[in-house]
Amino acid sequence: MGRLATKIAVLLRGKNKVTYNPRELPNEKVVILNIKEIKFTGKKYDDKIYYHYSGYPGGLKSRTMKAIFEKDPKKILRLAVYRMLPDNRQRDKIIKNLEVK
Repeated sequence: MGRLATKIAVLLRGKNKVTYNPRELPNEKVVILNIKEIKFTGKKYDDKIYYHYSGYPGGLKSRTMKAIFEKDPKKILRLAVYRMLPDNRQRDKIIKNLEVK
């Protein structure tokens, strides 16, 4: 999944084009099909933990990859790609061009 996420992040940023400019938002759309058939190596599927902090004291939530994948498989890939994009104002705009089916 990680190798797929890196390729998607490169395509979404437009780094595969000759006209790449980091300041411009690319108009690249990426569509991913059959996300339920994705493979995970090692023990990641059972052991990897995703954390979410609500901002309140005692508000640290944790879920395993298995729990998230069984509920919504799209969310795992979207999170992986989202975290590979640069941490700036463009990230939220770029991730909208990713469509996972």
